[in-house]
Amino acid sequence: MTGPAPHPVVRPAGPADLAAVERIERASFGDPWSRGALFGELQADAMRLPLVAEIAGEVCGFLMAWRVVDQLHVLNIAASPAVRRRGVGTALLLEAARLARGGGLREITLEVRAGTTAARGFYRRHGFAETGLRPRYYGDNGEDAIIMTCAVDRVLEET
Repeated sequence: MTGPAPHPVVRPAGPADLAAVERIERASFGDPWSRGALFGELQADAMRLPLVAEIAGEVCGFLMAWRVVDQLHVLNIAASPAVRRRGVGTALLLEAARLARGGGLREITLEVRAGTTAARGFYRRHGFAETGLRPRYYGDNGEDAIIMTCAVDRVLEET
């Protein structure tokens, strides 16, 4: 590909996106969510916020989050290996923050594996701070989870 990379377009996700989301999930994580769990999170409702990013009409990333009181809790975010570091994660996070602000939510929270320094750096660049620890959180290997938190408005300012 020559020239600038196409800008990702973010839209609401739904059950029709399951195959693409599952493909990205399996390519991104050593302990991927099951097909049933992914399908459940693609059901947009008052609690769930599923988004996908597309480049040239092809799904290349996704974000799944829950609205909990005044927080948006990000459950999962991933981009296809072929488009990593091209703004897909940022586009997803920004749209989630915009929707959170529009819905009156004040804060975004998430857990990230303690050993994933790239992911922790990504969130720090977008204004997140490490605010807690969940010891032995991940079932596949007992790795700790770092809790990261950011005000919705700060995410929008930092990006």
